[in-house]
Amino acid sequence: MNTEYIDIYCERTGPAFWSEPVNAITNFAFIISALFIAKLIRHQLRQGNRDIVSWIFCALIFIIGVGSWLFHTHATRWALLSDVIPIAIFILLYTWYALRRFAAATVLVSGAGVVIVLAIAAAVPPLTGFRGGSYVAALVAMLAIGVYLHFSRCHVAGSALLQAAAVFFVSLMLRTVDLPLCGQFPLGTHFAWHLLNAVVLFIVARAMVLYGKRI
Repeated sequence: MNTEYIDIYCERTGPAFWSEPVNAITNFAFIISALFIAKLIRHQLRQGNRDIVSWIFCALIFIIGVGSWLFHTHATRWALLSDVIPIAIFILLYTWYALRRFAAATVLVSGAGVVIVLAIAAAVPPLTGFRGGSYVAALVAMLAIGVYLHFSRCHVAGSALLQAAAVFFVSLMLRTVDLPLCGQFPLGTHFAWHLLNAVVLFIVARAMVLYGKRI
């Protein structure tokens, strides 16, 4: 019997492959999100707009779905890495391109933004004991850049990032209460984290496809 599996979500009942069926299945929301972004990119291509960056974000959303599926079915350390690494890459890469393309920030400022996000992600969990604390960095980035773009630059991407931040806040709360509410709700709430985050990734990727001017 596998005693090395990672059991950190309410729905999981043991080391078996299908011990988190709802958490696993809801990862298809990321695949659907990626397909919608791909359709949007193809529409942009017909208008003569070619941008490899949009395809990179589309591919990362797809990979996030696959990685999360692997973790919620295998629940091993290697599967955990396949889950968290693509998410981290998406957050850091999006921070860079949001600053460069939406805010027209310099390379230095954009790099500083990425470092700040990394620092917040590294500092929050040990300082607060909040297991999902690393994701606070993504929320802070969306809020900070969104507020700046919306109120200082009147940039249309600002409202998109603020909308994404609002959805992500709800998503993070649902992720947080998964274990505390386990006794009252055995299914858990982590599946909602997947569904809402697929929406978040669609919103921010759509903003990059439509409003991210190449520099």
